[in-house]
Amino acid sequence: MTADRTPMARAELAGLLADAAQSVSGVLTTEYPTSPSRSYLHPVLGALSAGPRVVCELNDRLEGFVLEEPLPATPAGLFTLASYASALGWLTESLAELTAAVDQIYTRVGIPTEPQDPAFTAPTPTEPDSEFDFAFSALELAAIRTAAEAAGLTPGDYVEVLSQSLLAASRITDACMEISSGLLEDAAYVLGEATDHVWIGDGPDSLPTLVRSLLARMETAE
Repeated sequence: MTADRTPMARAELAGLLADAAQSVSGVLTTEYPTSPSRSYLHPVLGALSAGPRVVCELNDRLEGFVLEEPLPATPAGLFTLASYASALGWLTESLAELTAAVDQIYTRVGIPTEPQDPAFTAPTPTEPDSEFDFAFSALELAAIRTAAEAAGLTPGDYVEVLSQSLLAASRITDACMEISSGLLEDAAYVLGEATDHVWIGDGPDSLPTLVRSLLARMETAE
């Protein structure tokens, strides 16, 4: 009976991809209140809090799409399904990597330490050979010490976990931007075709943008 359903129009298919792109990009704009004791996590908390919700929303929409768009369907519908499923899988994997990175930060912060040896404390700005002097100005050093004290960490440990947090934030940002961009490209492709069909052939251009991106990433990893 599902085969008798009318396939979704190209405008609806493109809208599904465009809406997904907006949801993915929203992961990067979500703000999450951060206490001074966890300030080193501020770069990742927004994505960490919004990501699972977006994945659930996208998954629900995918299930609805499969119910509305009978399989096998039009080439445009299959193209949309491939793009959408690739985006969902990519985002899910990226969020898993983000969660693992945050877990590592928590582990690093939670390692029991012996009382700090005074000789091992962070050097003051007056020491010319200081590693901190080379990397930070006196004003930045003061801010680091203040933030580290609020977090219960040494300045060196604080810089380390903050760097890990910034790196994780950079990775999820790159992933979300590429996913969102790919979805928009595929939406434009589906909408811009002159007929209800998209070209399906043996060449790479017959695949959705995200599928081609994932294949390229796999080849690079090998």
